[in-house]
Amino acid sequence: MKLFLDTAHLDEIRTMWDIGILDGVTTNPSLVSKEGKKFEDVLREITALGIPSVSAEVVATDAEGMVKEGRRLREIHPSIYVKCPMTSAGLKATKILAGEGTRVNMTLVFSANQALLAAKVGAAYVSPFIGRLDDISEVGMELIEDVVQIYRNYSFPTEVLVASVRHPIHVLEAAKIGADICTMPFAVMEKLVQHPLTDIGLARFLKDWEKVPKG
Repeated sequence: MKLFLDTAHLDEIRTMWDIGILDGVTTNPSLVSKEGKKFEDVLREITALGIPSVSAEVVATDAEGMVKEGRRLREIHPSIYVKCPMTSAGLKATKILAGEGTRVNMTLVFSANQALLAAKVGAAYVSPFIGRLDDISEVGMELIEDVVQIYRNYSFPTEVLVASVRHPIHVLEAAKIGADICTMPFAVMEKLVQHPLTDIGLARFLKDWEKVPKG
């Protein structure tokens, strides 16, 4: 499973990229607004690191506007994936953009039927938001199970990108189900590395090493 960071913060991206565990980045208008920079400048900074997949979202709500924005975004760098929302206009725009060779990440997906439609219009990624489903007392991971099964049934090439991830258990469950990608905040990716027994074990080894004769 590929691991993406859901952020527009360059330092966070660089940290995980340098470790070697990062496969991509997802952004959205809310994340970019926190950086205090122009949208295109943020994208250029991220892609300059060599990140192979960077999702950038359109803000138009009509198909024509989405296509226009998508064409502009894809020109910034070859690694850009254009994010379109799951609406009728978004589906239409995705069909057009995908037909032109633009890789589209269809976002704000909350049902298996929506994911089916995203695959039918040629989306490269589909982004079900599991945390927001959990927030309204639905089980977000059940949606991932359904989407993975449907895509396997019909051999859709669209990759399942698990979004709105809140904690490491979401990542584990997504991996067990067989999702292609999981995108998460920096704090969640940090926790994937950590375990208290690792810290205890390392401290014990170093303490014992101090007892070994030197020289």
